[in-house]
Amino acid sequence: MAPKRRVVDRRDDAVPAEGLRLWAPWRYAYLRSLVSAPRACIFCIGKMSPAGMRRHLVLFENRDVVVMLNKYPYSSGHILVAPRSHVASPELLTRPDRAVLADAVAASIKVMRAALKPQGFNVGTNIGSAAGAGIAEHIHWHIVPRWSGDNNFMSVLASTRVVSQSLEDSYDQLRPIFKNLGAEIS
Repeated sequence: MAPKRRVVDRRDDAVPAEGLRLWAPWRYAYLRSLVSAPRACIFCIGKMSPAGMRRHLVLFENRDVVVMLNKYPYSSGHILVAPRSHVASPELLTRPDRAVLADAVAASIKVMRAALKPQGFNVGTNIGSAAGAGIAEHIHWHIVPRWSGDNNFMSVLASTRVVSQSLEDSYDQLRPIFKNLGAEIS
């Protein structure tokens, strides 16, 4: 006896002609900021109060670097590491600034590995608008913790990112472990 054949309905009428909607109203503030007056660089910040650090999602800052959560993350725990020097490309940094930045990236990975237990990381930078830099005038590194099966297919199939933790919860989890990051940086 032959096995029953499974019929799959592949009709296009299952998807409305205008497409599907994914509501993301929190993106409106970001989109409005793109057309508003020029804004100050998010990385060129002075010393902040604990409330200011929380509001700006700053996990660590010293005279050389600033580490903050990405306000528009690819996944939970997506952070940005930037030098204090306002330059657009790494070759414009001094050798000591490059060394401190490299140490800050490595130390950030170390503490995030211990706290979040990711199975991997995406680490990199986009130099210039054409390469995808949202803030092209100030070099910064993205550190994105990853877990097997986290959301890899969503971006490919649905142009959608799944972020499983709120920025506030990520901040509360990561801020304590970043407080002493300076001890890890040369």
